[in-house]
Amino acid sequence: MSSARRLPPLRSLAVMGALSTSVLLLTACTNADTTRSSVAEAAQTGSPTATDSSTASPTGSPSLNEDQTERRDLVSATKVTWDKAADTAVKEVPEGKLVDLELKRTEADATASPTGSPSPSMPNPAPSQGAPEWEAKVAETDGTVHRVDIDAVSGKVFRVQAEPDQDADDMKQTADWLGKAKQTPQQAVKAATGAAKGTVTHVELGDNDNQQVVWAVDVVSTDNWSKTTVGVDAANGKVLTEDVDND
Repeated sequence: MSSARRLPPLRSLAVMGALSTSVLLLTACTNADTTRSSVAEAAQTGSPTATDSSTASPTGSPSLNEDQTERRDLVSATKVTWDKAADTAVKEVPEGKLVDLELKRTEADATASPTGSPSPSMPNPAPSQGAPEWEAKVAETDGTVHRVDIDAVSGKVFRVQAEPDQDADDMKQTADWLGKAKQTPQQAVKAATGAAKGTVTHVELGDNDNQQVVWAVDVVSTDNWSKTTVGVDAANGKVLTEDVDND
């Protein structure tokens, strides 16, 4: 006679049910902890937020080097244009002609006079050291060169004096350059600024390696503060050379 299959007692069923519930709860908690851990790990190792990426990306234009910064500061502080400075300088020397004009910073020795009062050579007080000035050189018909310093902010002349240490050969050469120069400084600058756009900071009469008399004109770009020196034939106004200085 076969034995009958016995059902488990009610107590055993309750215990087994309780154990099953405990296992399910433990499994759920473990899964929840695992999920929270995964989320936290993903947050730490994931892609940066918009704020992080914006602070990390570079902004602004490339920085200027020392020479470019100096050109920017000097040109920005200047109120008197080259042509006005040229006209002022030429008026200081009877029948004089401009042979050199340069924008620069005032040196420490530029004082009104030993006593501080105006004099024929120092008609007005000099600008403070480091302020912009136009240093002009104006030549008489015999080649004698006079220096004329002009405040590049107010336009006032603060020094007029004959260049020291000029000898007969220097004067002859200057007179020779002036005799061959058929183009005025204004015409030379017009040709130079047609080739290079910007602000004129230097105009100088001289000759090149081919013994041609030329006007050398420095033009500073206000876009990147580089300098271009344009060589203009002083006889016919043709542009001969363009030398760009990006430093």
